[in-house]
Amino acid sequence: MNEDARRSRGLSLRSRLLAITLALLIAALLASTGLVVDQLRQTLVRQLDERIHSAAIVAQRLPGLQDLADEGEGGEGRVRETVEEQGLRDLYAARLGADGRVENLIRPATGAPPALPRLDTAAVGERGGRPFTVDAVEGNEQWRAVAVPDGSGSVVAAGSLSEVDGAMRRLTGRVVLIDAAVLGLLGVAGWFAVRAGLGPLRRIETTAAAIAAGDLSSRVPQLAAPRTELGSLSASLNTMLDRIEAGDAARADAERSMRRFIADVSHELRTPLAGIKGFTELYRMGGMPQPSDVEGAMSRMEREAARLIDLVEELLLLARLDERAAAAAQTLQRTPMDLRTLTADALRDLKALDPTRTVTLTGPGGGAPGGAPVMGDEARLRQVMSNLVGNAMTHTPAGTPVRIGVGTDRGRAVLELSDQGPGMTAEQAAHAFDRFYRADTARDRTQGGGAGLGLSIVHSLVTVHGGRVEIDTAPGQGATFRIVLPLHTDTPDA
Repeated sequence: MNEDARRSRGLSLRSRLLAITLALLIAALLASTGLVVDQLRQTLVRQLDERIHSAAIVAQRLPGLQDLADEGEGGEGRVRETVEEQGLRDLYAARLGADGRVENLIRPATGAPPALPRLDTAAVGERGGRPFTVDAVEGNEQWRAVAVPDGSGSVVAAGSLSEVDGAMRRLTGRVVLIDAAVLGLLGVAGWFAVRAGLGPLRRIETTAAAIAAGDLSSRVPQLAAPRTELGSLSASLNTMLDRIEAGDAARADAERSMRRFIADVSHELRTPLAGIKGFTELYRMGGMPQPSDVEGAMSRMEREAARLIDLVEELLLLARLDERAAAAAQTLQRTPMDLRTLTADALRDLKALDPTRTVTLTGPGGGAPGGAPVMGDEARLRQVMSNLVGNAMTHTPAGTPVRIGVGTDRGRAVLELSDQGPGMTAEQAAHAFDRFYRADTARDRTQGGGAGLGLSIVHSLVTVHGGRVEIDTAPGQGATFRIVLPLHTDTPDA
């Protein structure tokens, strides 16, 4: 069975379909032919039964059959003539006595007489006038016989089945030849029909081979109506291919962004590490003879180390937020607070970092500032505001005015930071919160840029608070970053 299964798997689908179809046709033809031949044989046998029954009735009414012995040879001839006049010349008729002995016999007048039927008195009596089959005295020939009671004995008429069997053999041979011819024609026609029917599947196979070779843009053509099985399969395959292509493109973009991000982070790490290494080599080579030189170098090394620690902490924070956003939201130390406390710290930081800047405090979009009560983790929200302030300081020229807005808008708490720097294009704004994206623009070149993590952290922290970050910018018109959070009485967004 396993060998058969392996052989069937080695056949093509077209070959298997054709083999199954031909097998079913052969079974159907054999069954139908056998049924027709059997029905025809039964019909011929019934016709023979009717003839031998008529012969028995005629023979019973022939007085010559009973007195055949008294008439001599001429009497048998007269009786045979009478039987032949009744159309029974190819049949046998006989009279059996009570002891089962054949008393008188009429056989066909022409041809070599075949072996006589074996007449059994007991069997004849049991049939009760119904036709039955008997064997010949010699050979394999069979007879159909019927017995009609006649006084103390019975009159039996019999007809040979040789003609019926011969006709059946000739018919069966012809039918087999016809069936073979029909099967041959059907096999050839079926081969081309199956080949044409499987044509769409070959086109699907060709498309799959092209995709396997790397051509993800290939698609299965519309081979049939969408409601058919083939049409539905084509549509499903195309949908799957669209998703595969989109996923592959997204993976390629992610890989490119990751490589770019790793290069940026490597640059950010290399700069402070190179400074620390340079100062240590200078000290080891004796280039710092004075204590003041050593103290200055240690201060620079301390700043570079702090820069490294800040970068590593930012990376770890983003990794934790990405790994389990739901768990990160649960670990927030939420307390009731007002976003105005963050604006006060932001004002002090901006004035301390760049006293030449003009910093104004307004409400969302302008007007008077107002309260913005929220339920949040104050330390994390301070980090959000600190990153926005650092972004404004890094990407705008010194002395650029900055506006901070706080209050409520449409039932939400809003915190804004707006600058009048170079701004961003629409494409750059779409990727502003992507940690793997770093545009080479005038805004980025203003003060050297960074690793591109600050706004990513802002977006992640605001998201786990159930809020969102919006950006409104255009080239030459500055940028406004807007943080929207649920009010303290609202349910945070999912």
